[in-house]
Amino acid sequence: MDRIAQLTTRPAGREIAYDPAAAPTSLHVRAAQVLEGNWTGRSTVPSRGLYPHQWSWDSAFIAIGLRHLSPLRAQTELETLLSAQWADGRVPHIVFNPSVPLDAYFPSPDFWRSSTAGRAAGAPRTVETSGIVQPPVHALAAWLVHLADPGLSRARGFLARAYPRLAAWHDYLLHRRDLGGDGLVSVVHPWEQGMDNSPCWDRPLSRVTPAPALSFRRADLDHGAPKDRPTDLDYGRYVRLAADYRDRGYADAGIGGPGRRTAAEGGGGRRAGDFAVEDPAFNALLIASEYALARIARELGAAEPPRLGRAERLTATLVERLFDPEAGMFLCRDVLAQELIPERSVSGLVPLLLPALPRDLAATLVRTMCGPHFGLGGTTRLVPSYDLLGEAFDPHRYWRGPAWFNTNWLLERGLRLHGERGRADALRKGMLHTAGASGFAEYVDPYTAQACGVTGFGWTAALTLDLLHDRPARGGNGLTAIKGEDRA
Repeated sequence: MDRIAQLTTRPAGREIAYDPAAAPTSLHVRAAQVLEGNWTGRSTVPSRGLYPHQWSWDSAFIAIGLRHLSPLRAQTELETLLSAQWADGRVPHIVFNPSVPLDAYFPSPDFWRSSTAGRAAGAPRTVETSGIVQPPVHALAAWLVHLADPGLSRARGFLARAYPRLAAWHDYLLHRRDLGGDGLVSVVHPWEQGMDNSPCWDRPLSRVTPAPALSFRRADLDHGAPKDRPTDLDYGRYVRLAADYRDRGYADAGIGGPGRRTAAEGGGGRRAGDFAVEDPAFNALLIASEYALARIARELGAAEPPRLGRAERLTATLVERLFDPEAGMFLCRDVLAQELIPERSVSGLVPLLLPALPRDLAATLVRTMCGPHFGLGGTTRLVPSYDLLGEAFDPHRYWRGPAWFNTNWLLERGLRLHGERGRADALRKGMLHTAGASGFAEYVDPYTAQACGVTGFGWTAALTLDLLHDRPARGGNGLTAIKGEDRA
């Protein structure tokens, strides 16, 4: 039996059998082949060429799809990532594979120097990582992976081992990254939010002096067309921000806050940080994972702080701080400038996945998603990453317009959660068709569905599997399981 056949059968009650009625066999097997090809033995790379290490939120999305092939492998995926957690609670956005040559990816381990520069923050000494983070999808992924085979999960103590790490991760974000002082989490680098090149970052990034172009080599251009990737100017700013954070020992103290003063302003010291943004998608995913943590605690019979109440309070704060009625959606907030950033991105639609979102706001988000700025169901098959009418819109350049499968997966779940079954069904159908037709592309042109970036992309294949297995006819949506009886 070949490896793909093994992945689609159920040996010894441990694997999920493939149901031929669920979806076209060819798409299922092709998606499984992508994940098998990207598997390293302990984790899954997003792409063998462009992204040859383990990425944080990629692994969470990959585990959500991988659970349908092998719950054991999905658990291992998350366990490998969490084993690289820092003592302060942060889960790094990259865990480096020591067998990969340094010049295969930049910034490489010798740039981040986590085991030395991050020593005060508790970086692990046995593995090299980056020093920044990515969106906290992990508790949601862990709960869904547990549900795929609760017997295996309990036998292995999967949740019992993951829960303290996930709780520490959330505590780090909620206590050390509340840079604006209003309860929301801030990101200190565009890479942390995951939508690296979004026009939402243009204004706050304009404060950052870029690193000299000759001081770094862009390995990403070896695998993608320059017109589809961030510009050298943007990349120089990313490198400068990351280097400054590293040189401060990855300390969050002193970044952001309305009272922060620079040396030029009479503050008496160097700039503590030039970038601090409250992002709606990052915070919405934290809230969704707070619900999941509450379910995990209940499963374990743990004495649990009131996470459900905290999730609902955070939802209210998100609405109060980041919802813009005129834009009809959530916007990012520049913590240093103390103002909303007037750019519409898909990030501002992601809070649709929250169960406690007020009904009128959910309806507004749906109207915006289907209106001229994002065009779902009209001019676009999948939701683009940025405003179709925005001056910075580019249908092929990274997060400045193309449609991505992870954000559309979240929106499909959000639509279904808020009773928009017809729109959710249409989006699901569009995602499945586009994934197969594009060769599981990293992202696609929102108008033509032309493949952009690399093909054989990890989370595209994984979330395709999740859509194939999580059939609407059975009433599942993958996110209602977070809340379930809690709402009742």
